[in-house]
Amino acid sequence: MDALRTPDERFDSLAGYDFEPHYVDVDGLRVHSIDEGSGPVVLLMHGEPTWSYLYRKMIPLLTAAGVRAVAPDLVGFGRSDKPSKRTDYTYARHVAWMWGFVQAADLNDITVFGQDWGGLIGLRLVAEHPERFARVVASNTGLPTGEGGMGEAFRRWREFSQSVPEMPIGAIIAGGCNVAKLTPEEIAAYDAPFPDESYKEGARQFPILVPAEADDPARPDQERAWQALAKFDKPFLTCFGDSDPITRGADVQMREVIPGAKGQPHTTIEGGGHFIQEDKPEELAKIIADFVRA
Repeated sequence: MDALRTPDERFDSLAGYDFEPHYVDVDGLRVHSIDEGSGPVVLLMHGEPTWSYLYRKMIPLLTAAGVRAVAPDLVGFGRSDKPSKRTDYTYARHVAWMWGFVQAADLNDITVFGQDWGGLIGLRLVAEHPERFARVVASNTGLPTGEGGMGEAFRRWREFSQSVPEMPIGAIIAGGCNVAKLTPEEIAAYDAPFPDESYKEGARQFPILVPAEADDPARPDQERAWQALAKFDKPFLTCFGDSDPITRGADVQMREVIPGAKGQPHTTIEGGGHFIQEDKPEELAKIIADFVRA
């Protein structure tokens, strides 16, 4: 598999980002992560089209609260390698790559926080390898099977992502925030992993990998994951933003189906847009840290 690697100098002096890079090899691909602090592991999973920069404000808060914050870059994003062909990216491969990362980094007793694709992948990991996970925090995410389709906001996003000549990564993230106003320097930091369009094949492919129709090839895996999660009795928390038009309502199914969600302090974060890590980093970090301590 041919892959591109973003030059390291693209990550020099990014606004608010001063973390030592860590790398593991997964199926011949270099996968990057931030790994800060000590204590119980909190695995911070990002989504589309972001990277671990999304957690720059939360990580110091989490480590100060006594946890080890591990934020990997999905394959195709951030400082991780980027396969050069769109057909190299499938939902199943993303799950396998992140399972390879968990094994290579030797992570155990994990609290996983997943937002957007971080949840689509993270929930599959929990379903397939529950022994590795101690608890789950799901935020602005879901585990769609394609049954019932997707909402209008997602359809508009998918059409835009496939038709825009140049995918404006930083501007997309700025537009997905509700209260946060990203600076030009922060927008540039989100653009940093992608020197040109050839580096964006993963970002281009993700929107059409979301199971949005009943005949989606990922549907059998998704249904098996739901069957497994219907038996998951470890603590499971939802904390969705009230201003995300794409995932609104997905938390209801989780709370109804997953045994570990019963009796947990689920919350809706006021003012939280799709990229809730930018809108409400302090509140979100406190929710995660309190959940781990509890």
